[in-house]
Amino acid sequence: MNRSYPLVATVLLAGLVSGCVQPNYTYSGPYGAAAYGSSSYAGYETRQLQTVQYGVVDTVRQVAIGAQNSGVGALTGAALGGVAGSAVGQGRGAVAAAIGGALIGGLAGNAIESSSGQRYGLEITVRLDSGRVVAVTQGADEPFYRGDRVRLLTAPDGSARISH
Repeated sequence: MNRSYPLVATVLLAGLVSGCVQPNYTYSGPYGAAAYGSSSYAGYETRQLQTVQYGVVDTVRQVAIGAQNSGVGALTGAALGGVAGSAVGQGRGAVAAAIGGALIGGLAGNAIESSSGQRYGLEITVRLDSGRVVAVTQGADEPFYRGDRVRLLTAPDGSARISH
């Protein structure tokens, strides 16, 4: 067997699987990701009745929104590490190298997916017209400043978003 086959297989597999990773959509403004912002709706969120309240922004602070790992990074890393490790040695050595490569690759792939999926957002505290004070954390798809007049939309499931 040609020793370059595992390398070629690894490169091809990496190219194929990299198409499965979701991009980190970001707002072109100063705050970062819009994926969880006021303008971003999942399909199941459409056509739902939402309660609307109005108020004024009290405070705004930038926060990090952690990624929800899909497992693709760990799986890809394990596969690539296993293939690369199997190219080392012969017999039991190749098996041990494949297992070690899969473990290390899985850990590395998981770490890469976690860091690449992190987004920045805003924690926005609003004093509603009713006097009640609420806070919502969301993606930063639009800037908010203290004193801005905003609306708070609350869905039946308790999820909320703030917009101008």
